[in-house]
Amino acid sequence: MRIINTNFKDLIIIAHKSHSDFRGSLRETYNKKIVDWDKFIFDYATISKKNVLRGFHFQYKHQQSKLVTVIKGKILDLAIDLRRNSTTFGKTFSIILSENNCKSLYIPRGFAHAYFSIQKMNVIYYKLSDYYNPKFEDGICYNDKDINAKWPKTKLIVSKKDKLLGNFQSFKKKYKGL
Repeated sequence: MRIINTNFKDLIIIAHKSHSDFRGSLRETYNKKIVDWDKFIFDYATISKKNVLRGFHFQYKHQQSKLVTVIKGKILDLAIDLRRNSTTFGKTFSIILSENNCKSLYIPRGFAHAYFSIQKMNVIYYKLSDYYNPKFEDGICYNDKDINAKWPKTKLIVSKKDKLLGNFQSFKKKYKGL
């Protein structure tokens, strides 16, 4: 595993090594000796079909840091910095995560998260620092012009819930930042 810093404080890319042979492959996705800056307590996986867009989601209480890894497929992963005192507040970071490039993204507390599924079948594995609590969940609409996320020009498959999320200006009025 190799740590790659980004221009966003504490937002980190982790490059993994993959070992393959005629049987398949093996990849270490987490090693506490290397990723020792957070205490993960909750794991889950999502499966998304091609052109599915999920997000931007966050919890305003019981905020979660996330370690996002693609086990199968390929996604465009995006995070918005919502930390009110951050120099990158309101800015978006994007990266391609895939089973082939063997990268993960560590997203600290205070970010909203979204992704777009590029391949036919995408399995995304998460490690989280706090439990999911729908009572404290909120988000920012994926197509908010103030965020200006660069999504692929295709017919996006977005849940009704995600289409109804508020914009960044509403977030700033309601929370001022995380």
